[in-house]
Order: sequence, then C-alpha cells, then structure tokens
Amino acid sequence: MARAGRRIRGRSGFGAAEAGTAAIEFAILVPVFLLFICGILAYGIYFGASHSIQQIAADAARTSIAGLSRAERDQLVADFISSNAGAYVLISPAALSYEIGDKPDDPSQYLVTIRYDASRLPIWNLYLPLPLPDRMISYSSTIRRGGL
Repeated sequence: MARAGRRIRGRSGFGAAEAGTAAIEFAILVPVFLLFICGILAYGIYFGASHSIQQIAADAARTSIAGLSRAERDQLVADFISSNAGAYVLISPAALSYEIGDKPDDPSQYLVTIRYDASRLPIWNLYLPLPLPDRMISYSSTIRRGGL
C-alpha cells in the first residue's frame, strides 16, 4: 500500500508540477470570455435599438389610419414621430429620419420607413475585432388605409 504524501509512481518531472496550470488556463480563457461578453453587450444594445425603430415604424403606421386625406395622414404620422421618438429605448430623435406616404405600387397602402443612424450607440467603442452590424438601422411598416 502506498504511504500518504508519497508520489504515485510514473508522475515525475513536468507532469507532476501543477502549480501554474490555473493561471495558464485563466490566461487562455479570459480573452475568449471577454470577447463573448462584449459581443453579447454590443448585439443586445443594437437589437434593443433595432426593436425600438421597428416599433416606431409600426406605431406611426397605425397612427395614419385616423387620417382622412393623404395630407392629414402625413401630418399625423410626422407629429407622432416628432413627439414620441425620444420615448423609445436607446433612440435619439436627432439621429432619426423618416419617409412617409402612400406605397408607390399600391395607393391603398400607407408606407412608413424609419431610418436611424446607430453610430451614436456606445457599441462602436468596444473591442475592435468584434464583428459589428451596420451603422444604419432601417425598418418599414405598411398598413392599409382606413375607410376603404
């Protein structure tokens, strides 16, 4: 029987020394872990802003239903966007642009297109090798005109 404190036969030299293995594993895995964390944060912020832009487009299109004429629909949507865009998460109204009006190929449909310059989001200052999405977020929402 082997005595306590005695080395097992066959484990000597390089294989027996385990003093620095945790530090080496830490040095190898931490950069990968930090890259994953930065990626999760960056895409989480980007998806949050993207969902807000999509919601603004959908809400603005729904607002247009109340208008009786094209001019009234355009005014309702423009007023909605200018007064409510700042209330959505991660959205700066100054970086927002929009196109509104009847859909070119189907005048019974009303089209709202929202574009957002996402270069103001803090994700662009993260780790450079991280593959990031496009800096321009764009969504369109179409709704059938009311009263038809």
